Parts: sequence; structure tokens; C-alpha cells
Amino acid sequence: MPATPELLTPTAVPAHKLVLRTLRKSDFKAVKGIMDKVYSNMEGSWAQDEYNNLLRKFPEGQICIEDNGQVVAAALAIIVQYSDFGDRHTYSKITGNGKFDTHNSDGDTLYGVDVFVDPEYRSLRLGRRLYDARKELCESLNLRAMVAGGRIPGYAQYAGEMTPAKYVEMVRNKELTDPILTFQLSNEFHVRKIIRGYLPYDSESKAFATLLEWINVYYDEDSEKLIGNVKSNVRIGIVQWQMRAVRSLEDFYQQMEFFVDTVSGYKADCVMFPEFFNAPLMALTEESSPAVAIRAMAAFTEPIKTKLMELAVSYNINVIAGSMPVYEDGKLHNVAYLCRRDGTVDEQYKLHVTPDEASYWGMRGGDKLRCFDTDFGKIGILICYDVEFPELARLLSEEGVKILFVPFWTDTKNAYQRVRLCAQARAIENECYVAITGSVGNLPRVENMDIQYSQSAVFSPSDFAFPHDAIVAEATPNTEMTLIADLDLDLLKDLNSSGAVRNLRDRRKDLYAVSWSVKKTDRDDDLLAQGEERAPRTTKRKLMHTAG
Repeated sequence: MPATPELLTPTAVPAHKLVLRTLRKSDFKAVKGIMDKVYSNMEGSWAQDEYNNLLRKFPEGQICIEDNGQVVAAALAIIVQYSDFGDRHTYSKITGNGKFDTHNSDGDTLYGVDVFVDPEYRSLRLGRRLYDARKELCESLNLRAMVAGGRIPGYAQYAGEMTPAKYVEMVRNKELTDPILTFQLSNEFHVRKIIRGYLPYDSESKAFATLLEWINVYYDEDSEKLIGNVKSNVRIGIVQWQMRAVRSLEDFYQQMEFFVDTVSGYKADCVMFPEFFNAPLMALTEESSPAVAIRAMAAFTEPIKTKLMELAVSYNINVIAGSMPVYEDGKLHNVAYLCRRDGTVDEQYKLHVTPDEASYWGMRGGDKLRCFDTDFGKIGILICYDVEFPELARLLSEEGVKILFVPFWTDTKNAYQRVRLCAQARAIENECYVAITGSVGNLPRVENMDIQYSQSAVFSPSDFAFPHDAIVAEATPNTEMTLIADLDLDLLKDLNSSGAVRNLRDRRKDLYAVSWSVKKTDRDDDLLAQGEERAPRTTKRKLMHTAG
């Protein structure tokens, strides 16, 4: 192995463990510290009795984000009967001068009292995460809307040349940027009107504020309120990745972040990349031997994983990082990473390596199958060839997995068809959704990964409640694109209990069973030996019929 070049050195990124929860009385010290920093040019932090009043009146409406146990952002709210106050209210009036006796549990509107983020965490888009949580609260409580008075601190710079109304119009038209209003508009709020004297001491906004409203389209005025309602719809995004030459690791990061940003813009719960999506970096190693080149490329895996962990937190989306080579203890593995948006990370090793991977690269299979808990349910990850072994998906199904993610790499259509047809079978057998994605294009300077074939897709079981062809969504073959799909998990419950056929329920467990064994075999050694026997006769393969 050559010395690792400087460009392989990972950027130091602090580890995060983000948790969204409701505030407690014991959090006041942390909340006070953030408010003193954020509002240093106004009145600073609230008093502790104001904070305690709010928690006592409406505990479920006070939301925070903690990082490794430390509160770093919060959103505070009350419920009001909006008609009692109207559009010309002040902050003091609608909050009851900090006593919050204006809170009305039978009201129709969630009123945003405050949102603040520790300045050191503003690059992580925690404000958007807090607003998404507020929207979910609004929906679960069946409230008509969310309303808030928004400061316009950027107005001070333009107060001498335009009215507040003109300033708001310019921000709305993206001619100007306001640190608060621009953020609010990007979070689906609209401006009802401009209020004078909303916060008299707000010199930056010249005491003006925008009255902002977000409408709950699911509001049912005839329905009883639901507290803690669990949503059953999951939105997933998958990337059909274009293999293209890159000049540096930074170039690769830009392409990677583009797709994370794009898919997160659709408010997806997760985004999946293909198997070996980092293969373009192999060309940077300038190694002529494929076995040496892929081991050199493995040096990129840790910094890429670190970057994806950062992106998952920053863009508030779970990232399934396809798979990448890992070289450890003298053995080469193929590993998929799950980078959760709370800052945690998990991994799934590819269990079945193809004969080509073993003989050409000396790759070995892992020995553990993982069921992953996420904030949108239990999921499993099977890397390419692994999906062609039905026992694995069945074991995951018995652990409660409802969505199976399959990152793959194939070079020819017949190799792709093996992955696709097996993925469709797994969806039917296990009454689950299966998402697959691969790469397209070519890499002329990367031996054994020079051509790609892919048609990414999301498959469902085959019954009346699902698409007639059991395909939820499907990409254009061999074209770089993203695929967004909404998955209704309740349909899987209905299928299990009342489907035309019920594969999971009708299994003859009295006759057969699938179980996990930890018995070590010599399979990988046999494959490596076969490769060594072939090596003298095989200097370079022009075309490989592989399945990942």
C-alpha cells in the first residue's frame, strides 16, 4: 500500500447525537444560556418563573433539540382561540405578559412564542427541524393553523429608504434576504399582515413584525383532537448515480451534497446511494492493479462517512450510504452505512461477495445481519448480491422490517435483472417495500468497474391496495436522476390481515423454519483460491457479468 496522500485525510467534524424531545424544568439553565446569547441586544433570557409557567400550561408544546445531552435549540408555543386576539395583537397581549394564562387547550391555533438556536449550531438547520416538529404537533392536535409574529431584523438597514411593506415584498421576491423572514417563508409560512408595535423594544425591526401563518391542510373542524397521533406514511428518496471522473475528494463531496440537498428539499425521510458510489475515487489512486487500487480507495471511506454524517444532521434526513470498501485487519469488506439525522451511524457488511469480487479484489463477506431502528420504522439493508438469497430478507421480516433498501452495482442488463427480479420477489414474500438503486455511465480509467447499468425502482407487494404491477416508482434506465416515493405502511398491516394471499401468515412453520447460524465456513477462502488459480490466465477483463 502506498502512503496515504494528503487529500485522503478526513476533515475533523464534531460527532453529534441529536434528540428531539419536550423541555423539562431542569433545562432552564441551558435555555437561559442560549437566550442570553441570541437576545443579547434585546432583553436577554426569560425569568425562570415565566419558563415554568409555560411548561405547566402546555408541556407538550415546548420542544427542544439536545446534542449529546446538551440543549442547543428550542421552540416554545401555546394554543389560543385566535378570534379572541385578532391580527392586531402584540406579543405582550397574546402571551399574557409572560404568565401564559392566554393558553386555551380548546383553542384552534398553535401560536409560536419563540424559536432560538445556539449560534454555534446554526449551520445544522435545526430551526427547520423544530418547525417540522411544530407542524406535526399542529396536525396531531387537529389545530387550524400555526401563527407567529416574526421579527424583521434586516429592515433596520433599509428603514430610511422603504416602508416595512416594501421591504417584506422585496424579501418575498428574493431581491433581499432577511435572517428571520427568509427562513420563515422557506418553511411554508405566508405573511398575513404587518404589525406595528409588536415588540416595542426591537430596534432592529423598528418595532415592526410580520404576522405569519401556516395552514394545516389536514384540519378537520368536525373531528376530535388526536394527541400523539403516529403517522404511517414514509417518503423515501433514491439516487440513480452518474459515475463521472472527479479531480479531488472535494469534487466528490459536492456531487454527494447536491443529491442530499435535493432529496431533503422534498422532505423525504431518507435518501439512498448505490453500491460503490465512490468508485470514481479509485482513479485518483493511480494504481494499475485493481486489488491494490480498491484497497487504496478504502482510505476515502472514513472521511466520506464523516461527511455524510454531517450532511444527515445538517439536512435533517437519514442517509443510506450505498456501500464502500473497508480495509481492516488485512481483510477487504464491502460496507453500507446508515447515517441517521440524529447524528448516529450504523453499518451493514455485505454478506455474500460474488466470485468476481473475491477473485479480482480479494473481498470477503461479513457475518452479521442487522435490523435498524429509525425514526420512520424498522429497516434492513441488503447489498446487491445479498438480495438474491431469500433467507436474509425473511430473517429481517421476522424482526419487523417493513422497508428493505438494496444498493447495487451491475454492469449489464442481465446482471441487473437478477437483482431486480429477486427484489420484487422479496417484496411479495415478506409483505414489505423494497427500494433498489444503482449507478449509470462509465469510468474508463477504473478497471473492473468501467461500465454500469441501472434502473432504480421501489417495489411493493402485489395485491389490490398496491399498484397493479407492484411497482411504486421507477427510474428511466441509465439516466442520472432521483426517485421520490411515498410508502403507506398501514397498507402492509391490512395486507397481513385481509390480503388476497397472506404470505407471512400462511407459512407452514410446522414444516420448516429459517434460522441464523454463526458457524464459520471456508467459502471466502475457496473463492479466493479459485481466483488465484485463474489469475495467471486473466490479465484484464473486458466485460464482467456480475451482480454487485
